[in-house]
Amino acid sequence: MKRLILLAPLAVLAACGSSRGPESSASAEPMVYASSARPASEIARCLDSRLSRVHVSKNNGVTDLTIGSSSNSSYFISLTPSGHGSVIKVVRGTGDDPPEEELRFAIARCTT
Repeated sequence: MKRLILLAPLAVLAACGSSRGPESSASAEPMVYASSARPASEIARCLDSRLSRVHVSKNNGVTDLTIGSSSNSSYFISLTPSGHGSVIKVVRGTGDDPPEEELRFAIARCTT
């Protein structure tokens, strides 16, 4: 019983912690998870040409795209190279520009 009482404050503190941005979104449930035969660089270029406010970065071979304003991103897209193309993971952010339908259409056009 004493252990439980001693651990309760730690559990409360752990529950209160939060993080923001792509790091927290990377572990969120993806709204799109697919694979494509196209390379990540080609998909990134295509999405950049079809959507506005696309910010591209690379980290350990993974191409990360942030869609929307830098302070209120709408979507986080990870393009991970695979043996036969790329794996696409999309997580929703806090913004709503572009609308989800427009994003899904762009992804469909750029990954086939």
